[in-house]
Amino acid sequence: MTETADARPEKLRERTCIGCRRRCSPTDLLRMTVSEGLVLPDPGRRAPGRGAHLHPAIECFELAVRRKAFPRAFKVQGPLDVTGLREYVAQRDKQEAVQKAATRPSAAV
Repeated sequence: MTETADARPEKLRERTCIGCRRRCSPTDLLRMTVSEGLVLPDPGRRAPGRGAHLHPAIECFELAVRRKAFPRAFKVQGPLDVTGLREYVAQRDKQEAVQKAATRPSAAV
């Protein structure tokens, strides 16, 4: 009888951030897709098509823009519109900073 489980259970799934090029778990990265020249966030990781991954931090986003990584990651010709993604990443980055500040213990006086 053959098993239907993964043949290599010790192998962990990893993806590479197109900004900083570090490898991480897919749950730590934001998946993106392209639709009609627009780069769209895919937080549910369910959208069809080729996906690329990015840390949800503005620093990684800026690195990816500077390195022109978006067309290369999606294997498309020409420039892509990333303004909607920029707003999404900035908002998510800001929310994470607020959450970290709220969970940080206050300094005792």
